[in-house]
Amino acid sequence: MPAAPGADLTQRQEIRREAAALRRRRLALVLPTVATALAIAAAACASAGVPDGPLEAAVLALFCLAMAWQAYIAWQYLYGAVAAGLGARVMSRVERQAAAMAPVASGRSRTAAVVAIHAEDAAAVFAAIRVMARSLARTGGDGRDLDIFVLSDTRDPEIAAAEEREFARIRAWRETAGPGLPAVRYRRRQDNAGRKAGNIGEFCDTYGHDYDFMIVLDADSLMTGTAMRRLVRLMEENPRVGLIQTVSYAAGRDTLFARIQQFAVRLYAPLSIRALETWQGPDGGYWGHNAILRIEAFAANAELPVLPGRPPLGGEILCHDTVEGAFLRRAGWELRLLPDEPGTWEEMPTNLTDLLGRERRWCQGNLQHLGILRLPGLTAGSRWHLGAGILSYLASPVWVAFLGLGTWQAIRSGDLGLLAYGLAGEGPAAAILASLSLAVLSLPKLLSLGHVLLSAQRRAAFGGTRRLLVSAALEQALWVLLWPVMTLFNAGAVATTFAGRVVRWDTQARDDRRVPWSEACRLQADSLVAGGLLAAALAYAADPLLALWMAPMVLALLASPALSVLTSRADLGQAARRRGLFLTVDDTAQARELRDLAAARAAPPVPARPHPVRGEAPVWLATATDDAKASPPREI
Repeated sequence: MPAAPGADLTQRQEIRREAAALRRRRLALVLPTVATALAIAAAACASAGVPDGPLEAAVLALFCLAMAWQAYIAWQYLYGAVAAGLGARVMSRVERQAAAMAPVASGRSRTAAVVAIHAEDAAAVFAAIRVMARSLARTGGDGRDLDIFVLSDTRDPEIAAAEEREFARIRAWRETAGPGLPAVRYRRRQDNAGRKAGNIGEFCDTYGHDYDFMIVLDADSLMTGTAMRRLVRLMEENPRVGLIQTVSYAAGRDTLFARIQQFAVRLYAPLSIRALETWQGPDGGYWGHNAILRIEAFAANAELPVLPGRPPLGGEILCHDTVEGAFLRRAGWELRLLPDEPGTWEEMPTNLTDLLGRERRWCQGNLQHLGILRLPGLTAGSRWHLGAGILSYLASPVWVAFLGLGTWQAIRSGDLGLLAYGLAGEGPAAAILASLSLAVLSLPKLLSLGHVLLSAQRRAAFGGTRRLLVSAALEQALWVLLWPVMTLFNAGAVATTFAGRVVRWDTQARDDRRVPWSEACRLQADSLVAGGLLAAALAYAADPLLALWMAPMVLALLASPALSVLTSRADLGQAARRRGLFLTVDDTAQARELRDLAAARAAPPVPARPHPVRGEAPVWLATATDDAKASPPREI
């Protein structure tokens, strides 16, 4: 743990040097962001003039707030582009080690890879476990240094029975799959207190003393054996590090919506992630999965409080991972991020309606963090991680209010005003406003696209320059239609959370699910209503310029159910892939683990062996800490 009383002089000097460097790096992000936000506000005030009444004042204030958040996002990407250009000069010690680390078992530690599940598709979960076990075996060793745990919180007896069957099948598979495979254990809790956080906490209390580290995985996670071994070695070599977070990219789904989102994340996330790693240093965050943690540190410091008050803002903490990371950092442990570690994936909602449902859950969970921000002892970096999650959702009602009131103001005045970001204005102030506004709105995507185009290897990963550019243009066209729908939905989620609506945290659908028209129209009724009201207001105004300017938004809102239905089709996603659209490195240079997972899910199930053979080791491994809360773990 850093800065311990017995730390030697060299270690303390290294900590001081890193702290000074981090202050400079953070100022290099904060100062330009604030300066840009103030410049936009000044240009807006000069262009719009003195507000004439509360409506104009509200539109001006909302515009400045929305653009301040966009300025921060733009500078994140510019910062990330500069950091990417500097390469190893701005990389952390842990990231430089990762580039040179041999991903082999050292024999110095034991690790548990824990897969937390709740009413999931058992066949899909255990298929991924077979792939990861085989991948671990390919890295060498006898497999005794790393065990895989399936930690079930399933309550439905039929799903639980399916988990039992799949566990029996993986036992039968392991007997003939060759040497070097890790042990696979399964246990199901009867008391589901604390949801996933309670599930992981119960594992640490019951079995954590047998392991040094744990790799936390979700039901849809996939990680190569090479990545897991490298994470373990990094933890062994860095005793001050309590957590290392990898970046898991979405892959493996075929609906048109999923393929577009997988492409967009691969294209636009790297610069943002590079910026995050560069300015956060040891004040990293925890994203809840595809990360390795030091069990002793986590168990001693990451226990979650119950927030005062009633849900949704009080009670059990729902988005627990960021809070657990903040508590781990508060205790002095370093939290590190590996932006470019390959071989770590997850899955994502495969249609718009499922994505919106996840956004509603995440909105409530992030707004709960308002009660965490004021806790003593948190580092500035941890507070910003919590605050940024809150602001990302609060930005949506700001945008909706600005667009709504700005449209009303334009109807009354006959002038687009700030609704046009200065493009319809005259004079130097309007020109400056338009230039700054367009810059902060477009820079994230333009910089990301330029970053890929500058490298032949990165271009090839997306299928080549032509396919990349066509796919990026189509993705941007879709984003024009998606953004109003998602912004309106998130604004509603914020409003209903503050109004006291508690969201159910059900198991999310993970398959290539096609959305029926009835579901799309019912769940996106707010978009239809908003689109209809906006269209009626524009018809009443009879202003051709205003109608033309707002037409994309009206179209997006009214067409949102159709967009949900059409983009949820897997045949359209597969057709796009055949035509070379929305390709990523997971298509052009697909990892063996992704191929194995696709084959495993398509293969017929291996029949379960009903009884153990004579001489076989016992299936039930009871320990002194087993009690009525959980079935004893079964091991193969």
